[in-house]
Formats: sequence, C-alpha cells, structure tokens
Amino acid sequence: MVDVRERPGADGHSEWHVALDRTAFYPTSGGQPHDLGHIEIANGTAAVTAVEEDASGEVWHTVDRSLPAGSSITGKIDWLRRLDHMQQHSGQHLLSAIFARELGAPTVSFHLGDDISTIDLTGEPIKPVELVRIEELVNLAIAEDPPVSIRTVERTEADTLLAAGALRKLPEREGPIRLIEIPGIDLNACGGTHVRSLGQIGSLLVRGTERVKQGTRLSFVCGLRAVRAAREDDQLLATVSKSLSIHRGALAETLDRKQSELKSAAKERQKLYEELADYHAARLLVEDPIDHGRRFIVRTFPDRDAAYIKMLASRLASGAPQTSALLISTCQEPATIVFARSKDLHAIHCGQMVAAALAEQGSRGGGSPEMAQGQLSGGQVAAAIAVLRDRCEAQLG
Repeated sequence: MVDVRERPGADGHSEWHVALDRTAFYPTSGGQPHDLGHIEIANGTAAVTAVEEDASGEVWHTVDRSLPAGSSITGKIDWLRRLDHMQQHSGQHLLSAIFARELGAPTVSFHLGDDISTIDLTGEPIKPVELVRIEELVNLAIAEDPPVSIRTVERTEADTLLAAGALRKLPEREGPIRLIEIPGIDLNACGGTHVRSLGQIGSLLVRGTERVKQGTRLSFVCGLRAVRAAREDDQLLATVSKSLSIHRGALAETLDRKQSELKSAAKERQKLYEELADYHAARLLVEDPIDHGRRFIVRTFPDRDAAYIKMLASRLASGAPQTSALLISTCQEPATIVFARSKDLHAIHCGQMVAAALAEQGSRGGGSPEMAQGQLSGGQVAAAIAVLRDRCEAQLG
C-alpha cells in the first residue's frame, strides 16, 4: 500500500499534486527537466505532467485527476524521455570533463532543453580546430563504453576527494553526497539520471558556440537527438544541392561565389539607385520652379521605400537653393515621411518641425535642422503635410 497525499492545484479544479512514499519519477533539478508518465490505480490512470521537489525534500507529482489517499498505485515513467535525458546529462558530464582536462576550461552551468543542451565554459574563445578535437575525443570515449558508476558517500569523504583534486565540485549541502564516476575521466557530485555505460549515450554532436558574459556557451545533442540532427542536416544539404543543381561537395565553393555575386549586385543596385535619384531630383526641380523666391516640393510615392525617398530628399535639398522637400513613402504601413531643406533656409529646423507635426498625430519623428523623418499611418499623411506646409510658410514669411 502506497501512501498518497493530495493537495488541490492553483485553481482548485484542473490539477492535483500528490506525494508518494517512494517514487521513480525524477523531479526538475540541476538543469535536468522532470520525468513524465502516468500513475495506474484500481479505477483508472492519472497522467503525470510535472514533478517537483519542495524545500523539505518532498517530491510532488502533478496529475490530471484526483487520487484517493491510501491507494495502491503503479507508476510508469515515459522511458524514451528518461533515456533522452540520461543521454544528454551523461554526455554533458563527459563533455565537461574532456574540456576541463584538455583545455582547462571548467563548466559553470548546464541546461538540458527540449531540443538542445548547452554548457557554459569559462576561459578564452574555443578555436574551431580544438572544438573538432574535443568532439572526437568525446566520441572515442563513448565508443570504448566504460561503465558509469553511482555511489553515495558521506560529506567528509566527499570533502577529502575534493581537496585531493579527485572530485570536480561539490554542492553546498550537508549529508550524504551522490557521486557519478566515469573511470579515469570524471568524478562528479550529481543527483541526475545517467546511463549505465558511456555506450548508451550513442554519440555526441556539437551544434555551435557563442560568446556569453562568462566565456563560451556550447550547444550539443546526444543519442537519438544527434541522429535526428544529422538527418535534418543531410536533408537540408540535399535540398540546397537540388535547388542549386550542384553536387553537395561543391556547395561551399558555390555559395562563396553566390555571396560575392550578391555583393557585386548590391553595389551595382546602389549605384543605379543613386543615379535614379539624381535624375529624379533634376526632374522634380524643373517641375516645381521657384515661386516667390522659394521652392516647396511635396510628393507621395506608393512604390518607393523609405531609403529611396531619403536619398531623393537629400538630392533635392543639395541640388538647388531656397528649396524644401516633403516626401512620403506609402509602400508600407506605417508610411514614412522625410522633410529636407537646402542649407540657405536657416529659418526652418526640419527636426523640430517634423517632431511637432507628427506629435499632433500621435506619432514620433525628428532629426537635424536640415533633414528629419518619422512614421505615421496612411490616414494621417494629409494632415501632416498641411501642418508642415503652413509652418514653413509662417517661418519663411
């Protein structure tokens, strides 16, 4: 007979938390997620959706139905999930030990995610050649398949092992300490789930690195995750190869060439853009001659982006004296408004005027005395144009 204690969930209805006199379910701890599974009782089954350990050491199982106290139960964990966590966690122990041994880079944190796991390493950035070497050493150790042993020692013995350098680190807790040992490679205090021998890890595949505050964050996968990742990589390579109609062995060279071609095309496009803006500005200056000593150009472009109208406004302001230009791009929502003026129109401060005009519409904008921009909805464009036109006339007299 198993003692079952029960307490209602947060809403009192949708979930229940039960404690058992003993359990095979692993609670979330030490960077490793909890087990899933179900509890069988005489009149049905309750799904276990979460497992947590409280401050007193009591393990609580979140279930989807009420369990009568005193019920005799059978707990069954989701074995594939447990195996996956064992592979990732044992792989982490091995990977961290090899990094510490080979590069003197200790692991300061570990996270076991749903798709990928990470360790944070202190020290200098890891060179690609070293990353490949460490990955190969880890997989060679997995192939040798040494046993992974688990034992519990008293705190005093653990302290002695730590002082002698045999133990990597110790948690800040009293009482018996659970040790995980890979002979000749690693001895570490850990309460997580682990494989019986390294061969059960299957393989370890490094997925990448990134710089973080304390050093390097390394992503990896083990076991079936590594198989799936390799399969996805292979499928991606096959798709790209087919798309480019080349053998995958030529992908790197082809992509380098394509990237170079794209850069050249971008430069050519920019050059053409600038030439178009020069021509466009010259045409607009002819279409809008100076009136009473000044020129005020207003145009809305439904097919030109913000970058182009900014370039065009700059050309207009620098292309003729006593000229101001108010250009609007409506090809995207919100619309972009650009206001520029020639250097001799000192009475106009574009940044202040745009900021004030857009503020009246509940939007924001601003810039320098000679050019400013902002964004506003298409329905507000006409009002903003009218405000800026009126204020320009008022400023210039």
